[in-house]
Amino acid sequence: MKSKILYILLGLFVCTNLFAQEETTEVKEKDKPVRFAWESGMLIDQQTSMVPTVKTLEMVIQHKFGSIDNGSSDLWGIYAPAGNIRLGLNYVVANNVQIGWGISRRNMYNDFNIKWTILEQTRKNKVPVFVTVFANTAIDGMDRDDLELYNYDMPYARSRFNLKSRMSYFAELIIGRKVTNALSVQGAVSFSHANFVPQWQDHDRVGLHFNGRLKVSPQGAIIFNFDAPLQIDDLSEQNPGWNAENTPGWDGPYHPEPNLSFGYEVSTSTHAFQIYMGNSQAMLLQDMMINNYNGIDFDNFAIGFTITRLWSF
Repeated sequence: MKSKILYILLGLFVCTNLFAQEETTEVKEKDKPVRFAWESGMLIDQQTSMVPTVKTLEMVIQHKFGSIDNGSSDLWGIYAPAGNIRLGLNYVVANNVQIGWGISRRNMYNDFNIKWTILEQTRKNKVPVFVTVFANTAIDGMDRDDLELYNYDMPYARSRFNLKSRMSYFAELIIGRKVTNALSVQGAVSFSHANFVPQWQDHDRVGLHFNGRLKVSPQGAIIFNFDAPLQIDDLSEQNPGWNAENTPGWDGPYHPEPNLSFGYEVSTSTHAFQIYMGNSQAMLLQDMMINNYNGIDFDNFAIGFTITRLWSF
């Protein structure tokens, strides 16, 4: 009799323990973030929600050639003198928190940035989206003697172009979702500010962004970016009364053009290579939101690529 009671108690204990393990596993699975929504922390020029594990160093190489409008004479912009390059290093200092630095050929911008993925989408939809904030500060390293090359040829421009004038800022809130195993999308709203602009431009610009990735093979995906600077009259400082007599180079109120980029990504566990075409020469998002003169026209498109490489320490 005692043996039977012992066997019954032992069986109940085993069943209870197995049930508890299953329940714990289920709870853990609910809290587990989705995997591989993005293969890189960058999608062409835009940031994604991906932040590698703590103590990971990310190297970023971005290159944009000249526009393709000259055709075969400069190999569709590949050998054109107009181009842009950015080299960057990012380091993950805490869970989902990354800091970074980069330098660009265009205006010799030095930028310092931070990214924080506040919420991660989970597999069981306990959290249905990811939420990321990104911000940077950039210092324009352009020589004062080159101001006229960028439509800053105003009588007092050189004297005013000090360190404070060289500063620009960008901040955005990104919300996205891995919709299926193949498709990930995100949208963002941003605010850009430059301390020094010509009188026919605005210091501030609000922008909307839409980005996506469609996986078509185990290592390959189609990618795209769309960045739209908004024209908000209440935010604008542009004065239609300015004219060529008191403002050199005046050609009417200036509104930056939207940017469209599309391409293909090939990735491994530590690398991502993205080749694309886009109509903006800017690398920094505030530069793109404020200073993109190129409309979405075939001749304005240029070939570019973005490479990211991860090292864990």
